[in-house]
Amino acid sequence: MHRKNGAIVRGAKVRRPARRSRIAAKAGATGLSHVDRRGRVTMVDVGDKPITQREAIARGLITMSRRALTAIRRRAVAKGDPLQAARLAGIMAAKQTSTLIPLCHPLPLTHVGVELAATPKGYSIEARVRTSAQTGVEMEALVAVAAAALTIYDMVKAIDKAMVIGDVCLVEKRGGRSGIYRRADRSRRSRRSEGPSELT
Repeated sequence: MHRKNGAIVRGAKVRRPARRSRIAAKAGATGLSHVDRRGRVTMVDVGDKPITQREAIARGLITMSRRALTAIRRRAVAKGDPLQAARLAGIMAAKQTSTLIPLCHPLPLTHVGVELAATPKGYSIEARVRTSAQTGVEMEALVAVAAAALTIYDMVKAIDKAMVIGDVCLVEKRGGRSGIYRRADRSRRSRRSEGPSELT
């Protein structure tokens, strides 16, 4: 038995470092705060961080058939108004983010707003979330958008099962040590390519 390039050699076999150690080393190199030195997922301790005002904005899209769009705009969906239900679902989902996403902290949200705008092929969804806390609300905003889109799908799927949910992304965040983040102009170009929209 001898060592070769840091590995233990026994006959023709080489014992290489454990996969978990490699994962931990990679996580440390990329700054993943939810992975400890042993490669295990962990909840970040934010106890020593100051309480600051934080805000996050997320957006997404749902596209659908002309028939489904017409039913929504004529208020002819059998289950009721999908847009109002979607707004409510987004607000409720934002408040439940820590029960849906395993390593999120439960936060005292001070505001959740969900807005929907009509596009030629469906609806764009925007969620704005605020809090005064030790960590940000990016996940709450993203969850709100996803839940609102899924609610529209649920209420309209009897008309169109081929609806597509996509482009769910963080657009802006404020507060905390990392300061202000704004998404590049890709999202604006995407919205312009859909043509003019009207608020509903």
